[in-house]
Amino acid sequence: MDRNTLGMTMHRRRLLSGSGAALASMTWPVRAAETVPGTDITGRLARYMVAAREAPLPPEVMTACKHRILDTFGAMLSGARMRPGTMAAGYVRGQGGVAQCSVVGTDLRTSAINAALANAMCAHADETDDFEPVTKAHPGSATVPAALAIAERDGRSGEEMLRAVALGYDLCCRLLMALGPDLVRGSHRSAEGTSSTFGALGAASSLARLDEQRTRFALSYAAQQVSGLWSWVKDEDHIEKAFDFAGMGARNGVTAVSMVEAGLTGVADVLDGTHNLFIALSSAPKPEAMVADLGTRFYVAETAIKTFSVGYPIQSPLDAVLTLRTEHGLSAEDVRHVRVSLPTDAIGIVGHSAMPDVSCQHLVALALVRGGVSFADSHDATLMQDPAIRAVRDRIELVGDPTLMMPEAPRSARVVLTLSDGRTVEHMTKYPPGTKENPLSTERVSAKVRDLIVPVIGAGKADDLIGRLNALETVADIRTLSPLLTA
Repeated sequence: MDRNTLGMTMHRRRLLSGSGAALASMTWPVRAAETVPGTDITGRLARYMVAAREAPLPPEVMTACKHRILDTFGAMLSGARMRPGTMAAGYVRGQGGVAQCSVVGTDLRTSAINAALANAMCAHADETDDFEPVTKAHPGSATVPAALAIAERDGRSGEEMLRAVALGYDLCCRLLMALGPDLVRGSHRSAEGTSSTFGALGAASSLARLDEQRTRFALSYAAQQVSGLWSWVKDEDHIEKAFDFAGMGARNGVTAVSMVEAGLTGVADVLDGTHNLFIALSSAPKPEAMVADLGTRFYVAETAIKTFSVGYPIQSPLDAVLTLRTEHGLSAEDVRHVRVSLPTDAIGIVGHSAMPDVSCQHLVALALVRGGVSFADSHDATLMQDPAIRAVRDRIELVGDPTLMMPEAPRSARVVLTLSDGRTVEHMTKYPPGTKENPLSTERVSAKVRDLIVPVIGAGKADDLIGRLNALETVADIRTLSPLLTA
């Protein structure tokens, strides 16, 4: 680079850095700077990210964010006792590293990058993390562990963590909206893996308090790491899947932030111009979707919290079959045949899985036999060989229904039961409990999480942790939660 070019570059960087301070004083709604649509996406996003960490969240968004953080903590702690979680903890224990952050459910303290990786794999270990129905992203399992890592490393407050997590959800889901979720999957890429890095990056950059210039560089380091293949559907052990959906993204986001904190420089406009992220990953990108409605639409309020700790396409079938069982006073012996209709794109995910918590036929049979689906039962592989459950499973017909491919309700289901006396009863669940259209109360989220974490940390710690997370905005230092995260 010649001297004139270097001088112009440094002048440009000083201007970018200065603009972030001015935006930092803004309050909601915080909008990206107005410019020609489709241009300067990187700059508009970076300026918003810097400003967002100083702007209070609207009350309803704060409540939604606390619910998702609580739900993800439940997923992390319950997942710490499952094979993906224990293997991730064992892996990072062998990596060593500065003792900056906790690995949940263990006595281990390690670097922020390692902790983010392990805790995120725990968060997706048991299929109980949240889900965004339109994009198919799983924002919480990567975003919250990344936020926890930096907040614990730097002693940030609960209020700062809330704003960071809300920002991470926005980046996670908006990246897929800009790329086109169906286009991503059509290229054999995983929507979940592709988006998780940006969710983690959004949360981590906020808590690290990066200025605009370093935020631009962090976006570029994150973009270089975006990955994820749809081959995860073949992972029968759920180990790589936990990495693909969550661990990889959390590690990538925290890595990107820590690298620019260390002074590494990078590309300042990775979302614009030649060779940008959008045109690299999508055949028909919509870059403006990356910044559309920032500050007025918050994706953290739009994800679905799972009622059952199973793959998300199975939430509606379980709700429907249990509704019919209750309404008609049925037992498994009363049912001759079960027809479960799902959106066509769900069949490849839950129609042929060897994992008990991702097998639709197995879980519907389990629900009919036992009248419910507990966390323990949904993860018990031995129940897949239970004679009573297998007998019901043999009566279940799973079909893909194109009419259920509804953009407004992409994970609906219809269940038709043919009874022993020849009668048929049916129920359609368009929006399962926990969606934005059918939300859970704070009490129901807390009850779900308590059931997940009491076996790991005990009732006393569980109640303390749930109470503090439900009042997270009053927590002065996230590090005070650390003693509650160990067995």
